[in-house]
Amino acid sequence: MEQKQSEKLLEARNSLPDELKPIFDKFVSDYIDAATIRYGKPYVSYIVIADMIKAGWRLSAKPIK
Repeated sequence: MEQKQSEKLLEARNSLPDELKPIFDKFVSDYIDAATIRYGKPYVSYIVIADMIKAGWRLSAKPIK
């Protein structure tokens, strides 16, 4: 199962231009952390995150702790 997730991660990441990959990486990392805290498991749709970044999503404010 981990291999399947890894393939999906790479597929989504590779759908982005190089300049957006660091944004994707940070978003995925933050999403995994938040999902693990809330649900105990890091369920992630990597392609949805890639789609959001392509649509213009960018972190625009400092997180509220």
